[in-house]
Amino acid sequence: MKSAAGTLERFASQVAKETGLPIGRVTAVLALLDGGATIPFIARYRKEATGSMDEIRISEIRRRNDQLTALEARKEVVLHSISEQGMLTGELSEKIRNCNDLSELEDLYLPFRPKRKTRAGIAREKGLEPFAAEIMAQKPLDIRRLAKKYVNPEKQVGDEDAAIDGARDIIAEWASENPGIRKRIRKIFANTSVIRTKVVKGKEADGEKFRDYFEWEEGLSHAPSHRILAMFRAMNEGIVSMKIEADEGECQFVLRGKFVKNNSTSAVEVEKAIRDGWKRLLAPAMETEMKSIAKQKADEEAIRVFSANLRELLMAAPLGQKNVLAVDPGFRTGCKLACLNRQGKLIHSETIYPHPPSSQANRAKLILEKIVKEFQVEAIAIGNGTAGRETESFLRSIGFPSTILLLMVNESGASVYSASEVAREEFPDQDITVRGAVSIGRRLMDPLAELVKIDPRSIGVGQYQHDVPQNQLKESLDETVERCVNSVGVEVNTASKELLTYVSGLGPQLAGQIVKYRNENGPFRSRATLKEVPRLGEKAFEQCAGFLRIADAPNPLDRSAVHPESYAVVSKMATDLKCSVGDLLRDETLRKQINPDRYVTDETGLPTLMDILAELARPGRDPREKFENFAFAEGVREIADLKSGMVLPGIVTNVTKFGAFVDIGVHQDGLIHVSEIADKFVKDPSEVVKVQQKVKVRVIGVDADRKRISLSLKAAK
Repeated sequence: MKSAAGTLERFASQVAKETGLPIGRVTAVLALLDGGATIPFIARYRKEATGSMDEIRISEIRRRNDQLTALEARKEVVLHSISEQGMLTGELSEKIRNCNDLSELEDLYLPFRPKRKTRAGIAREKGLEPFAAEIMAQKPLDIRRLAKKYVNPEKQVGDEDAAIDGARDIIAEWASENPGIRKRIRKIFANTSVIRTKVVKGKEADGEKFRDYFEWEEGLSHAPSHRILAMFRAMNEGIVSMKIEADEGECQFVLRGKFVKNNSTSAVEVEKAIRDGWKRLLAPAMETEMKSIAKQKADEEAIRVFSANLRELLMAAPLGQKNVLAVDPGFRTGCKLACLNRQGKLIHSETIYPHPPSSQANRAKLILEKIVKEFQVEAIAIGNGTAGRETESFLRSIGFPSTILLLMVNESGASVYSASEVAREEFPDQDITVRGAVSIGRRLMDPLAELVKIDPRSIGVGQYQHDVPQNQLKESLDETVERCVNSVGVEVNTASKELLTYVSGLGPQLAGQIVKYRNENGPFRSRATLKEVPRLGEKAFEQCAGFLRIADAPNPLDRSAVHPESYAVVSKMATDLKCSVGDLLRDETLRKQINPDRYVTDETGLPTLMDILAELARPGRDPREKFENFAFAEGVREIADLKSGMVLPGIVTNVTKFGAFVDIGVHQDGLIHVSEIADKFVKDPSEVVKVQQKVKVRVIGVDADRKRISLSLKAAK
């Protein structure tokens, strides 16, 4: 985004007007982005300039600025096209340049847009445009007498009727392409449209899963995103037809009011023309536009839900550095074991066969007891896929010491990781089952560090994720991952290349360079050493340094989120108190003596100083919640074990607009419909529950044949 100063100011003014934010703050954000600053960096280290805007608001400003930039480019294309046709007037040019909406811009361009051959275009070629203009004036005329002037067999205007029909075609196009009318009709469509679907004859059996939409009708403005996406999917698969229709009477009233001036014979022809233009041109165009807008809004909401769920999953509480035994369960192929040390390094792998058909439970028990003792296992992570609950039950039956945590781990996407290039590079000598087990164990230790290795689209916390624009989805999910990674911070000496990639200012190439430098020169001893990494220049250092941690660095500030640019301020605080920086971090009494107002400068304001003091109190603090143990209900492992009225512990695995899915340990997630989320009305389930939240649910319905479980949060808490 390299904007000229004037354009940047103009865009800032428009964004400020739309958002209600101070123009100075918006200008500062755009200038920082224009200078190469990342959103996490701006939100964390440039609060004085932005007024302490959070990442979401900064993202909104960037997104709108990108839209205005694209709109500006489109304006230039439109102006050039109209100018080449010799049709560009000063008034039209001003309207185009002052336009801030893409739909309005396209309306202005529509009469000049090169078209395929239309009925109006053919009529113009026959010389009928002057006739259309005379009719449009709606003066008292003998239409048929006037039409004789335009009869021309050589131009295929054989008689008066042909001339009148051609003139009406031109008037119909004029009316349907009028920018003011399109704006008003668009508003009517937005307010009154009804979306209707109907099953395509003969597709009833093929589209059973879309049965709800075989005969469906609802107001478009009230239709939730998940239903709109379901209807579009059904339409795209050829199961249903879809129509979006507005109040035709209101639209016709607007058209007549604009174009019909009196009761003359000319006015009668104009009314015929606009009725034809409505049916043949304007209504279909508006329907297409409404479908596009509805799909776009539904896409945006689905992407928002996916991103929100992903954030909760990534920010799930980490177990931390423990010796972990990871188990990837299986029946016929056995359970793959992977022992990880406290740094997540694979130190042993093996396979046991406790379940049928092998049924080597006793041998498996001996192997497990030996492994737990030899590798001083502190926690056991069990994948929640096939044979997960059976494996959990078997492991609990062994009777390990109560100090050893035994936990189920969501393994969604682990198979994607195990077959990926990342996994092959990390474990070139291990097969995919070992890699999968390692991923399960590391997810327990640090979900964020492990899940960044997987395409977020494979994690399974979205709705209709394959129906939305994939580039837009990826951009939003990558932004979410970036926000989470920088919120937590990264230990530079242990982080994978994939984790470092998401650090502010780095990306894949610099992340690779950091890992390469670390491998060749040993661990980093200070943040300043990062400047020795090839191609990591001053700008990249500025953007990334505050988010990278060095746990055993001699300078304690290198272990914190205090940015190197503020080290001098902290040193001044320590000097004034006649102590060391380390003393400041250790002694709360000393920190309480600091008056931040004394250290305010043109470069460092109170927001930054308050962040520094908070960081000195808890250097390198992890914003994620503290880890809590969790276990599914004993004796409930299959759908057949469920009975209505049961109250069971569960973990929320996905939150959508229509409800939340919960894993209750029976290999099939149950659904809490939005109506069962709370005693009071809830519009959005995410107001009540989040992904990875531990809940107690009541079973209210079980359909074993269709593998559907209905749950409720009401009276279950």
